[in-house]
Amino acid sequence: MLSLRIATRFLRTNPVQSVLIMAGISVGIATQVFVGSLIASLQSGLIDATVGSSPHVTISAAEEGDPVAYTERVRDVVTADERIKPEAIAPVRTTSALFVEGDESAPLSLTGGELESLDAIYALSERTTAGNARLADDDVILGIDFAEKYSLEPGDEITLVFAGNQTATLTLSATVDLGAAAANERQAFVSEELPRTLTDWSAEEYSAIQAQVREPFDSAEVAEALRLELPDLAISEWQDANADLLTALQSQSLSSYMIQAFVLVAVALGIASTLAISAVQKTRQIGILKAMGLSDARAGRIFLWQAALLGAGGTTGGLALGFALLWGFSFAPVDFAIEPEPAFIVLSSAVGISVALLSSIVPTRKTSRLDPIEVIQSG
Repeated sequence: MLSLRIATRFLRTNPVQSVLIMAGISVGIATQVFVGSLIASLQSGLIDATVGSSPHVTISAAEEGDPVAYTERVRDVVTADERIKPEAIAPVRTTSALFVEGDESAPLSLTGGELESLDAIYALSERTTAGNARLADDDVILGIDFAEKYSLEPGDEITLVFAGNQTATLTLSATVDLGAAAANERQAFVSEELPRTLTDWSAEEYSAIQAQVREPFDSAEVAEALRLELPDLAISEWQDANADLLTALQSQSLSSYMIQAFVLVAVALGIASTLAISAVQKTRQIGILKAMGLSDARAGRIFLWQAALLGAGGTTGGLALGFALLWGFSFAPVDFAIEPEPAFIVLSSAVGISVALLSSIVPTRKTSRLDPIEVIQSG
């Protein structure tokens, strides 16, 4: 193509300028890839640390303290929503207890349920630090901080005192690191039968039905859908209880978008100014070519091709530099890894080339309107 060949020649006549503008694009794209991946990984890690091993949606009775019946209808409504993980639906019974050892005592919050369903939500097996996670009728799983504070090890027996001066002796099967100090100091897991023996609830009555959704930020929509299907029950979700966390995540995203926007503006201005200068520098050549029969459309496409070549070269270099930065970050002395997201990288590449093409609009239109007679007469 004639326009492409001319554009290539124009770029080659001033290689330093071409290399500098591609370097500028590369730095911009690399910044996008690195910052975008960093923010996305930070958010993913923060969400996983805070709600990755906890229920996203909780169904309970309308009146606090009353049991919720896990009937066939409730089960069908919950399992019918494809956004909810079918394996991560856990009917639980919760109660409070007092750990007693000699003159020492400490409160514990007990969550009773089947190990398989609890494991799907709280990842007890993955977070086990000692022992083997199991929940027979006389087993208990404790947070690591609580166990260390009272020098408890798997196999030890502990005594719990409940309301009404009821007591139970349980065997510590495992200690787990739940990822939060408060949970590690107060949370314990037992079989679903132990809390039921303390009440007169039926086999299908529970304190709550906990569930995780496939995408944590879908929890609000899932909760609203459940409220429509189960209007007589109370539905809560993690975003309602974590307003501060959501504000922090939104602030992170906003800062990332602002950085990327300013980078794109800088890239666009750099390309536009370079092409504008090139258009002025090549006015005589373009005028002569148009006088020789080069059409307005082809003349305009010369700078469109220049922008495309600069954008493609700069984007390729930017991706290479961005991956190099991500690789280099893996050696940083921090307990955190950045996971590059292919979709975001493809989007950054497309945006980089698109910005380059948009930056050629002004010089392209100026060139297409150039009058060859005036150019030749002006010398």
